[in-house]
Amino acid sequence: MIALSVNVNKIALLRNSREGNFPDVATHAQICIDAGADGITVHPRPDQRHIRPHDVTELAALTRLRRGIEFNIEGNPFASPQGDYPGLLALVEATRPQQCTLVPDSNDQLTSDHGFDLRRSAETLAPILERLKQLGVRSSLFMDPDVEQITLAAQLGADRIELYTGPYAAAWKEPKRRAELFQNYRTAAEHAASLGLGLNAGHDLNLDNLGLFVTVPGLREVSIGHALIVDAIDQGLKNAVRAYKNVLSYTAT
Repeated sequence: MIALSVNVNKIALLRNSREGNFPDVATHAQICIDAGADGITVHPRPDQRHIRPHDVTELAALTRLRRGIEFNIEGNPFASPQGDYPGLLALVEATRPQQCTLVPDSNDQLTSDHGFDLRRSAETLAPILERLKQLGVRSSLFMDPDVEQITLAAQLGADRIELYTGPYAAAWKEPKRRAELFQNYRTAAEHAASLGLGLNAGHDLNLDNLGLFVTVPGLREVSIGHALIVDAIDQGLKNAVRAYKNVLSYTAT
């Protein structure tokens, strides 16, 4: 079955709008796990607009206690330390998550909106991927569905790629465009499999568009945060997690 990793950034964003620790991120991550989530994802940023370093430490400890639950830390490995944000790799070295997803974000981006151009960044990414391997942390590169770029990801030694699904989600109500994009993702997925790359996906996947996307061959994990937390406002967090798990279960049969 395709794994569901719940991104809890938006829970931290809500907490940070007031002083104190309400809602508690670790408590709500536990609710997600109890409801059937297979993992927890965080994307700490230097400005600490949502996830903060202490959240990473607490969530690493929480997931370590639950057999089979994975912790995924994602972010820009090139972002400089800022305040008490020590940098992505420092957090990874301190907590040893099961997976680290490298993302080409700039500090002022609202959200991730493109994959790596490995023709420009391969040389600087190579030692980072090697360091993750030394730490025993699975590596994943945030990528567009571009077969040339995916070939470069395999050559660099990445364990997995995460396909950026924003364009697919944006085209959901345009059937012709959606069909064209979906075929691009299928082609990219098949190419990744032929190179021995594991396949993840994420960004703007929701209960409407997820059912089709998870028919992409070889998909192992989806990371979903924003839409799931929005659904939780209406359904409750447990029910929202279960709704996404139901979609994944149904399409896996």
